[in-house]
Amino acid sequence: MTLLIEESAPSTREKTHKARGTVRLREHLMGWLFVGPFALVFLALLIAPLAYALYLSLFRKKLIGGTSFVLFDNYVKAFTDPSFLSGAWFVVRFSLVAIPLQIVVALAMALILDAVTSAFARFSRLMIFLPYAIPTVIGAVMWGFLYSRSFGPLSDVFGLFGATAPDFLGGNLIFYGLVNVVTWQWAGYYMIILYAALQGIDPALYEAARMDGAGRRQIALRIKIPLIAPALLLILVFALIGTLQFFNEPQFLRFLAAGTIGPDFTPNMYAYQQAFALANFNYGSAISFALGGIVFAGVYAFLFFTRKRRSFL
Repeated sequence: MTLLIEESAPSTREKTHKARGTVRLREHLMGWLFVGPFALVFLALLIAPLAYALYLSLFRKKLIGGTSFVLFDNYVKAFTDPSFLSGAWFVVRFSLVAIPLQIVVALAMALILDAVTSAFARFSRLMIFLPYAIPTVIGAVMWGFLYSRSFGPLSDVFGLFGATAPDFLGGNLIFYGLVNVVTWQWAGYYMIILYAALQGIDPALYEAARMDGAGRRQIALRIKIPLIAPALLLILVFALIGTLQFFNEPQFLRFLAAGTIGPDFTPNMYAYQQAFALANFNYGSAISFALGGIVFAGVYAFLFFTRKRRSFL
């Protein structure tokens, strides 16, 4: 009897182990079944085009001699190309002005709306977020109309006071005109992120601070802002990535800014011009990957110096 029990025990354990293995296999298959469609789209529409663009960037096509493998010659040419370097320097300067401005505006609006609990505050959140929902093309055309000295409303407004409207599409003010457009477009989106982070703070902290005699300003500076520091860092990374890849706004405004915005105004515009206007796909791909390297290096350096790289990379 004892021998029968001892022989049946391993058999039962083996069956249990096989049953658990079958359940795990089914779970894995179900997981891949749900992930599969996204993975196929991700591979087909992102990874495959990137791999092909990288492949193109390693070749050079000539009228005489055809296509030849040049390895990193296109990248060397990009980093010594004055047009690419001037565009990269512009987006760096643009980032130093536009990103802090966007963060300050978004933070100020989030703090104000967090302190106000009324129906007007809910309506204000929607109105502040609305510019982000407007397509970039429509936003750029709208601001081009407002900036225009020929048919825009600024000329009429300044004309009432006998003054000349500033030319935000001219060479001297185009930088600030674009800063205004980008801030209008993105500050509401960043505000929503910061507002959501503020809503996650325990109200008991505010009550304790008031009992200690802290006012609204002290609560905002010493409690709210330090506690939403991760959200601030997140939107800083988003803003840095987006600004270094600056393309949509100047690309659409260049048709209204007569001669002010050239095809090499930003690196992305220069890559677009090389690839789709001059059919120089090899060099355009190299410029795109060179810009991608700059963006990666800039973001990684920022996260390294803020000691938060493990949270994102």
